[in-house]
This record gives sequence, C-alpha cells and structure tokens, in this order.
Amino acid sequence: MAIEKFEDIISWQKGKELVVLIYRAFNSNRDYSFIDQIKRASVSITNNIAEGFERRSNKEFKQFLYIAKGSCGEVRSMVSIALELKYVSKDEFKKLNDSSVEISKLISGLIKTL
Repeated sequence: MAIEKFEDIISWQKGKELVVLIYRAFNSNRDYSFIDQIKRASVSITNNIAEGFERRSNKEFKQFLYIAKGSCGEVRSMVSIALELKYVSKDEFKKLNDSSVEISKLISGLIKTL
C-alpha cells in the first residue's frame, strides 16, 4: 500500500507531536532567539518531510528527508543546551530528546526504503 499523503507518514506525525511539545515546553521562556531557533528547527522536520513528499520524486524526497534528519539533530543539540541552561527539566529533556531520536530513526528507515 503506497502512502497517499504526507500526513500518513509516521515520521511526519511524530514530528508534529514534537513541534507541539517544543512550543509548550518553551511557551513562557523569554530567550527569544533561542526559542525561535528551536521552534524553527522542529517545524523544519515536518515541513521538509511534507515538501519532499509532495515533490513526487523519490530522489528529491530522499534529499528533503536528509534535511529533516539534520533538523532532528539540531533539535537534539538545542534541547541539550536547554537542559544545561535550565530552560527545561530533566524529564522534559528526556521526552524531547527521545522524541527527536525516534523521529530520526523513522526518517532513516524511510530513506532506506526509497
């Protein structure tokens, strides 16, 4: 069964959940440049999956998936820094980090299938 729309892609679904978690975790934070960057990186995951899928070319889709995977790394990096700066608790860190690792693995699996 072929995927008909990007909303059916599990890594996109999990990415959307991560975006919501990021927005909620940093909702009251006033370090605007940091927060803007981590929000943009998280949204980049889902947007690149969606844009690549809509190109309807496996070659292009794969390239966009690599960009999405890179954005997962950026989110993980920033979440780690957020923990050090005490912007998030250890529990929030674990949830956000684990989510981004899971999404990265899902994207890797999708890349391998293309």
